[in-house]
Amino acid sequence: MSMNHVSRREWLASAGVTAAGFAMAPASVYAADTVPNPRGKLGLGVAPAGFGLRSRANSAAKVEMIDWAHENGYGGFETRLPPADPEDARKFRNKLETYNMRAIFDIPLPANDAAVPAFDANVKAASLAGAYGLHAALTQRRYEEFNDFATFWAKFETTKATVARAEPVLAKYKVRLALENHKGWRSLEQAAWMKQLGSPWVGVHLDFGNNISLCEHPTETMNNLLPYIFSAHIKDMAVEPYADGFLLSEVMLGDGLLDLKGMVTTLRAKDPNMMFDLEMITREPLKIPVYTDKYWATFDDPRSPLPGHDLAKTLALVRNNPPRKPVPHTAGLTPEAALKLEDDNNRVSLEWARKNLEL
Repeated sequence: MSMNHVSRREWLASAGVTAAGFAMAPASVYAADTVPNPRGKLGLGVAPAGFGLRSRANSAAKVEMIDWAHENGYGGFETRLPPADPEDARKFRNKLETYNMRAIFDIPLPANDAAVPAFDANVKAASLAGAYGLHAALTQRRYEEFNDFATFWAKFETTKATVARAEPVLAKYKVRLALENHKGWRSLEQAAWMKQLGSPWVGVHLDFGNNISLCEHPTETMNNLLPYIFSAHIKDMAVEPYADGFLLSEVMLGDGLLDLKGMVTTLRAKDPNMMFDLEMITREPLKIPVYTDKYWATFDDPRSPLPGHDLAKTLALVRNNPPRKPVPHTAGLTPEAALKLEDDNNRVSLEWARKNLEL
């Protein structure tokens, strides 16, 4: 597993995120007219990366994630580990069913054979807890992590072996694992891997915007991965040029360049009950340095090409889609102002999804 996979879990742990406890604001932070989970199992879920500031700000006063999500009108949530005790797992499942909600767990995958028993125990607990499925983000940003193709490819092969090691356990408990396109693999690479693995228990957790960083249009990413998609991180994106390439920013739903209605319609046609988690990450824009040699270091091999016409189409996308509104920035903000910005972004995105996407 990549260091990004570990660091995300370390962040979740440091923020107080577990299946039982998630450090978040009370419901009063959000809209006064918010009603609990109005669409039941089709309701929009929540991904922890979009609530990092809020979780850290409230780490001293943990609120159970399942209760917080329900009170704020979400239909599900993504969190770390399921309850280890079987009785606690059953209680967790009962609460999910009472609230008509769903949960996705981020469980560490077995990096070697010695780690399989612990993985088995966690997957069993997730099954008892009524998991919708599992989620894993197994890469960092490819263009930042690697300096040459050989190192990238060796890491990709190691990741494939890790997932293959996990697959029999997933089949044993009939729990699905969805692998996020986390700025590490182009969609055709990930789709070819899923086809080769050929398991109904391993698929894709589609991030709506990540592969723009790899010079793919969001609908192209979705269509290439569509046969394997189990769940999704829904977000909207804005782009703008900078000296070494372009900037990529999460923005409030409806403010970006993505065809959110079309993408959700396509995914629901595949699976009417697919789970969507809101991941409106409030942060500084990400730099995608397509004019630098470092960016291209892992695309100099026929096994993983990035065609020039894809770069050209992406640069045209940037040129033709200036941000509709100023993109979020957190640099220079006080902690209180940054927290308010994150709260506002998530509140408005949730309301937009309800109104326009029936989520």
